[in-house]
Amino acid sequence: MKRLLALLSAGALALTGCSTGDDAVDVNNGGEFRFVEGTPRGEVIPLDERATAPEFGGTLLDGDQFSSAELAGDVAVVNFWGSWCGPCRVESPEFQEVYADVRDEGVQFLGINVKDTEQLARAFEERFGIEFPSLSDPRGEVALAFRDYPASAIPSTIVLDRESRVAAVYTGAVEEQDLRDVLGMLTAEED
Repeated sequence: MKRLLALLSAGALALTGCSTGDDAVDVNNGGEFRFVEGTPRGEVIPLDERATAPEFGGTLLDGDQFSSAELAGDVAVVNFWGSWCGPCRVESPEFQEVYADVRDEGVQFLGINVKDTEQLARAFEERFGIEFPSLSDPRGEVALAFRDYPASAIPSTIVLDRESRVAAVYTGAVEEQDLRDVLGMLTAEED
């Protein structure tokens, strides 16, 4: 009976969490998932309050090595996602559309794929036509590097300015116009 109640509770929690696109999944160090409400517009950090993003790196889904130093000098969108994440399925095609519009304007996009096999992650990218690179991070080590920011909620997006400082943080799916607005603001900032 206890097992049945536990399964029913887990199923109810999963259905409740997945029922809207406004929820995010919090992946903590123990590998548990819990659903949390996303921040509708996120937080844009004033220029004088921005902190330098942590350094990170690893292997991209295409097998190449990556270092966060490659983002320096450009505005960068770092998006934490998983193929199993409902809101990511909505957000990813919109990110691709924005990426296609701004990639030649000094803006880079980097996905951080968490809690997935490489096969599932690549299938997701193919299905949604994602052209920007994604770092394979099955254990969530990059999210841990961003411990001062809520990057453990999936999806989460952290936008860096040209000086590799955290300029905006979103938990939950980012609306396309919000992303365009913050990128417009950051690309207009003086170096």
